[in-house]
Amino acid sequence: MDRDFSSVGHDVEKIDGLSLATGTGRYTDDFDAPGTLHVAVLYSPHAHGIIKDIDDSEAWKVPGVVDVMSYKNAYDDMPKVVHTTAGQGFPEPSPYDSWLFDDKVRFAGDRVAAVAAETLDIAREAVSKIKVEYELQKPLFDPERAMDPGVPVVHDRDEYMPIPVPYDPSKNLMAEKIFSIGDVEKGLAEADIVLDQVYHTHYAHHCMMEPHSAFALFDETGRMIVYSSTSVPFHVRRIVAQVLDYPLRKVHVIKPRVGGAYGGKQEAFIEPLAAKFALRTGRPVKAILSREEVFTSSRTRHPMRVHVTAGVMKDGTITALRMDDLMTAGAYGPHGLTVLCNAASKVLPLFNKVENVEFIGRTVYTNQPVGGAYRGYGVTQATFGFMQFIDDLTRRLDVDILEYVKKWHIKEGEGSPVFEAIGEGKAGVPQVITCCKLSECIDRGAEAIGWSDKRGRHISNSPGKVRGVGMAVSMQGSGIPLIDMGSAYMKLNEDGSCNLLMGASDTGTGSDTVMCQIAAEVLDISTDMIVPLSSDTDVTPFDVGAYASSGTYVSGGAVRACAEDFLKNIMKVASVMLEVPVERLDTSGGRIWDSDNPDVSTDFGSLCCFSLYGAGENMQQIQGYGSYTSPVSPPPFIAQFAEVEVDTFTGRVEVLRFVSAVDCGKALNPKMTEGQVEGGVLNGIGYALTEQYLFDDKGRMTNPDFGNYKVFGSLDVPKIETILVDSYEETGPFGAKSVSEVCINGPAPAIANAIYDAVGVRIFDLPLTSEKVLAALKDVDR
Repeated sequence: MDRDFSSVGHDVEKIDGLSLATGTGRYTDDFDAPGTLHVAVLYSPHAHGIIKDIDDSEAWKVPGVVDVMSYKNAYDDMPKVVHTTAGQGFPEPSPYDSWLFDDKVRFAGDRVAAVAAETLDIAREAVSKIKVEYELQKPLFDPERAMDPGVPVVHDRDEYMPIPVPYDPSKNLMAEKIFSIGDVEKGLAEADIVLDQVYHTHYAHHCMMEPHSAFALFDETGRMIVYSSTSVPFHVRRIVAQVLDYPLRKVHVIKPRVGGAYGGKQEAFIEPLAAKFALRTGRPVKAILSREEVFTSSRTRHPMRVHVTAGVMKDGTITALRMDDLMTAGAYGPHGLTVLCNAASKVLPLFNKVENVEFIGRTVYTNQPVGGAYRGYGVTQATFGFMQFIDDLTRRLDVDILEYVKKWHIKEGEGSPVFEAIGEGKAGVPQVITCCKLSECIDRGAEAIGWSDKRGRHISNSPGKVRGVGMAVSMQGSGIPLIDMGSAYMKLNEDGSCNLLMGASDTGTGSDTVMCQIAAEVLDISTDMIVPLSSDTDVTPFDVGAYASSGTYVSGGAVRACAEDFLKNIMKVASVMLEVPVERLDTSGGRIWDSDNPDVSTDFGSLCCFSLYGAGENMQQIQGYGSYTSPVSPPPFIAQFAEVEVDTFTGRVEVLRFVSAVDCGKALNPKMTEGQVEGGVLNGIGYALTEQYLFDDKGRMTNPDFGNYKVFGSLDVPKIETILVDSYEETGPFGAKSVSEVCINGPAPAIANAIYDAVGVRIFDLPLTSEKVLAALKDVDR
């Protein structure tokens, strides 16, 4: 659908691009104050144990140490508050199972004690002198055994779930979601073919360039300011006040520039620690994680076992579909329910014509690193299994997977009972798809990758190397229906510029720029006349934060509503100033005129001066306000294609080319949208091929650095192509849906399917390492 827009839909440069490129953009660690203390943390080397005693006497003796804190003294002046670190809406759909400090450790990397000192080196030296006596407990590393009788219990204190959903820590059950539609057993019995397969996904990390950071200090009135590298400043404010039993009105959270988040900063676990030291010492306190600490003590992608069973007729009709997912929460449960629910709610509706559907989902505690929000949020894990399953199914049916998917995927005007059966942590909402160009995405992506010339051809250009192509499709969402809410405020200045104050959090995505484009489009002015300020809990209105692909759709909706209200108020004042009825006023380019007499006009700047200084009893600040929440979450759709070359001598898989064709509604800033997709694709390729947590037999991560974790670098980047399939979502701001998460779901299954296409082996466990491929090839040879 064509729309004639002057601001959105164009490649406006990032408003902070120059400052980021020149290094003047200020991140949390760039803020400082006289007398700042620095924090070092002592972490548990054991996966499971009771702390019998802590001797911190030697740490106190280190010159420059100002405070040492552990479970023994942290609660001298406040209650021991059990809480969740998950930055989600309130009440959070995550269990309250965390404390600032506890006398039990639940994974290797759990916080034991912390030191605040004049320098970081001093703090680290003091931490090394703390002696801890542990009573070791048998650890639980196998999620498949987590609910067996007699296995170690990870949580046995006063943990609880704040919302009414299944939660039983005595059985290590962190979350459970089960639903069925129709009769799956009957559907399986009626099928010509029953296909049953299990897939596994692994631990992975966000690898954002800026580590988790917090800087807490007091202003001249005694209120606490917390600078935080966060996606969720308003949730951080609430959690800091909750954990410290401190008045929320005395906490002021500011989000400076953020160097990447990808879900990893939808948590508040280091901010309360910095704030507590600030309260105890009265001094500014800075807590910045090292790269090793980010890997071992922050949050990860949840590993998941995905068990798919389907009954299928010879014509391709799926008579029954069951997905049984087991997700590993690790030692604590932030996001453990909602990530699990997403694995169903944003995967199963894709093939919405299946009448008999069952989902069995459980998340279990183990003594392993803690899962949390990560781009894709459960859809990535489930899609790895589900789209390999579909590839396998179509090969058995001897049908073209492209035509099969185009026939059976959800279309415009269609819904799915799954939408109502499951939401994020509770029942879902009915939804009808109003915008879907997935079939066009498939066609254009297939043409770009050269599908018809390469599929099944086993092309080999050098000895031992064989090429293949594979594809995957997926969908996501755009915010959480009737839960996510954003808001914005605007005011007019004497030069005709407009301040845009918004709760939306730009974590490096370009959100601030897109919000300016939306406001500029409504006002019909240039984006450089919009002055944005985002994510300051004292100054900007509330927003849930940057997660659930809600930024452009939800926060953008708020900015559009705000700008419309703002424009209405501008016209009201202009009517008074020009003595012309509002109905006769027109505006464009920052000017307003009488449509019957264009010589009677003014501009935004003159209008502002009139309203501030010359309107007599009508003097006022021209302003506008808007909030937005949506009853639906229109999904973006994507078709992704991988061309790989498999070395049959070594098992090495090289991605030669990767194509993504995406329907994200109207791309409000096409260049930045392409950047989002390409970043997510590269993230997904690394996740598929090389990235992994390695552990010793004690549950300790042995490769906590970029090199040994094997995150993709710039020299590893294959040829990546993005095709924006233009569509228009009527409920979105100027037709927009989301794009930030959907792009990471397809690389793993598309590459796995391409490997099969090349050499005929299917790898069911991520990552798709050379060792696994080579072993599979040897099995075939036997």
